[in-house]
Amino acid sequence: MSRNPDASRALPRLKASSPLRAELTREVDGYFARTGQDPRGGAYMVAKTLVILGWALASYLGLILWASSWYQVLPLAVSLGLALAGIGFAVQHDGGHGSFSTQGRLNRLAAGTLDLLGGSSYVWNHKHNVLHHTFTNIEGADDDIEFHPFFRFSPGQPRYWFHRFQFLYWIPLFMLLSTKWIFLDDYLALARGAVAGHPMRRPRGLELAIFWGGKLFCLAWAVVIPLLLVPPLYYLAGYAVVSGVLGLTLGTVFQLAHAVEEASFFPPSPGESTPLPWAEHQLATTVDFARSNWLLTWYVGGLNHQVEHHLFPKVSHRHYRALGEIVREVCARHGVQPLEHKTMSRALWSNLRHMYLLGRPLASPAAAPAAPPPVPVGAL
Repeated sequence: MSRNPDASRALPRLKASSPLRAELTREVDGYFARTGQDPRGGAYMVAKTLVILGWALASYLGLILWASSWYQVLPLAVSLGLALAGIGFAVQHDGGHGSFSTQGRLNRLAAGTLDLLGGSSYVWNHKHNVLHHTFTNIEGADDDIEFHPFFRFSPGQPRYWFHRFQFLYWIPLFMLLSTKWIFLDDYLALARGAVAGHPMRRPRGLELAIFWGGKLFCLAWAVVIPLLLVPPLYYLAGYAVVSGVLGLTLGTVFQLAHAVEEASFFPPSPGESTPLPWAEHQLATTVDFARSNWLLTWYVGGLNHQVEHHLFPKVSHRHYRALGEIVREVCARHGVQPLEHKTMSRALWSNLRHMYLLGRPLASPAAAPAAPPPVPVGAL
């Protein structure tokens, strides 16, 4: 692993344990002991994976072998984009966290679906598991809130004049996210041996073979095969819709969990301890939305239950509804209420207001908006 020459990019330290975390762990362990359920996904996740993969394959084959007019191409392209996002939400994500199955091989296969889609499960693990889940919403450490210079998601990030309009232009830029991720971000991480300025051991051996094999496989199914069967103009139009829907869906779901008014953001504290222990930090920076919407929960792989996911990332998303009640009971005993939006529309509105407020001109060149209180005090 290369050493980062920029000392300001050193990672902060989080206090791992606290009475709240200990009781949460004890209660959740007790729930699985009483019910006899497996914390992982098991047969349920295998069946769900087959459904989503079948959805994606049917949409893809329909596009390249059957669709011949815009009113056939458009719904199939939207369907494929949503199906690919569903694979990321409900299959790859659980696999990457090791919550898909008790069998390591099945977890690796589920995580590897990202490589088949053109991403890199190796880079994702460092970006998501190491940085985002450990240092959620900490500037300079959580790469998921670093969209410089196009967006300003955190109060300590620099503001540019065009951020005034970020609550308007986010849709077209989010539609480019998947293309940027597949064709730029992974290669930059590999070349630099770093994510967000933090060292990442470069893949080697089988890891490197999977990286390049995934990129080539994606190039084959996403570019070469369609161009052999579809006129170039039709292909470009279809690709634009598929990648646009994919990027917009992935980006929006993330935003609603972390980049909203109620979530806390923390300034860089390289090498120093953060104000809150790990569990309290997750509760302050993560927001649930539309927990009662079963269809949304199924599609996004429980990522609308972000509080439960961040507290118990190695538990399959099929248990998040039950865990949500346990988390709220335990937190109530500690005087903390997990952050939540009752509906997706409320979460989206909060996200838009967050972007609008952070895009406004600062009162003075030296002024910076105050960060929200670090401890969650209520839910909508």
